[in-house]
Amino acid sequence: MSAQNTGAAAPLAPASGADAGGLSKKGLSAGAVGVLGAVVIGVSTIAPAYTLTASLGPTVAVVGTQVPAIILVGFIPMLLTAFGYRELNRAMPDSGTSFTWGVRAFGPWIGWMTGWGLVAATVIVLSNLAGIAVEFLFLLIAQLTGNPDIAELAFNPVINVVVCLLFMLGATLISYRDMQTTQKFQYVLVGFQVVVLVLFAVVAIVKAVDGEAPDPTAFSWSWFNPFEVSSFSAFAAGLSLSIFIFWGWDVVLTMNEETKNPAKTPGRAAMVTVVVVVSLYLLLSIGLIMFAGVGSSGLGLANEEISANVFFALSDPILGPLAFLVSLAVLSSSAASLQSTAVGPARTLLAMGHYGALPAKFAKVSPRFFTPGYATIVSAIVASVFYAVMRIVSENVLTDTILSLGMMICFYYGLTAFACVWYFRKQWFDSARSFFFTFLFPLVGGAILAVLFVTTLIDSMDPAYGSGSSVGGVGLVFVLGVGIIVVGIAIMIWQAIKRPAFFRGETLSIDAPASLRRAGR
Repeated sequence: MSAQNTGAAAPLAPASGADAGGLSKKGLSAGAVGVLGAVVIGVSTIAPAYTLTASLGPTVAVVGTQVPAIILVGFIPMLLTAFGYRELNRAMPDSGTSFTWGVRAFGPWIGWMTGWGLVAATVIVLSNLAGIAVEFLFLLIAQLTGNPDIAELAFNPVINVVVCLLFMLGATLISYRDMQTTQKFQYVLVGFQVVVLVLFAVVAIVKAVDGEAPDPTAFSWSWFNPFEVSSFSAFAAGLSLSIFIFWGWDVVLTMNEETKNPAKTPGRAAMVTVVVVVSLYLLLSIGLIMFAGVGSSGLGLANEEISANVFFALSDPILGPLAFLVSLAVLSSSAASLQSTAVGPARTLLAMGHYGALPAKFAKVSPRFFTPGYATIVSAIVASVFYAVMRIVSENVLTDTILSLGMMICFYYGLTAFACVWYFRKQWFDSARSFFFTFLFPLVGGAILAVLFVTTLIDSMDPAYGSGSSVGGVGLVFVLGVGIIVVGIAIMIWQAIKRPAFFRGETLSIDAPASLRRAGR
């Protein structure tokens, strides 16, 4: 009886029983997602409205008008890494993505930690997205009713946590259902979000040009010059923020077993996703700089009083009576991303359970919807508990945990890029295409991410890097970031004791590309 009939994909026997390349199917719904659907889900996971409203102010405070340059520079390692992801997916379309590819390149130990990096990062983001959705829900109600006091309800710990858990429940129910339901939900929310953001940026530019802006700033091509950033530390800080705003595009790869033409569709969708998002970011950053300037007072983007949510501060001056659309767009952005972000960790956990790296329960697939039901529920529960505990303990702890996300992103993206380089090592010089896409591009992308990881690690030791909290004089962001990795190592060792077959390479082994084996190399 097939896995789809039983509702579970049993953990894989030794690799010799797997499909081509040592990989195997897990009972997911094949052919459910096309390129457009994958791009929409990818854009949704990145959540451009939510991400940019929270990061534009801090980035401006660091690099001023050079935000477009920093966005483009931050886009480079993402693009180079995406090339590596595309090549790995072409050779091994597997829902485990970073986990599976890490194992195939470097072995079970590094591969397991790569998977842990992805799961930990997405759980942190899930909890944060739910919290942001709560804030914008009450902001929107306050705007529509004209009662600003309603917005303050979002900061009541009990109300905040209860509504947050309701958002998580709704997102989980949609994620649990089939991918067609997910796509329909995302088409509406992502489409609305993009239309509002483009309108917001265009009106801002028009008002700036017409002299109707509070601090109109003439556009300059020098904004695209990264060498005009004042210092290397400012450049590195801005780049770290830029890396964060692109995170999430790799979700389209975790759906590769559910896409049409798994070897090509996810890679193409990943490339289109990052190009669409960088274009949207550039348009918005240029429009808002032209309209509000980069000052630290009034509506200036560097004003600390509005930097946590610049879209909300500027929505009324730019759109007037239509200002509520911006809050609705950010709310839809965070809600849509909350649902789509759950796609990635669930499928990674499914693969880890399938190959025996985690308990077999994680390999269970819903017999009705052919989705990783158990893994989806576990991801949601962990994220919900994490948010509730952190929110009640201290907002500073929650904020610093979110800041530690940058380290996790660089950690698992970088390892995946290096996995591409090493896995295809015997093919580097087979052709010009192979040299660039399996060697040079992912190597440079991985190296940039590695440098950012180490830089962030060092900088975050200073308590001033985050909320100002510290443990024994060491910054809380550093403690949390390293703590997440240490917890992953501890769980991995525990799993190695409980499930030694995977760690002996019996269920998913290091191997050369199938094409190289066939060639007898």
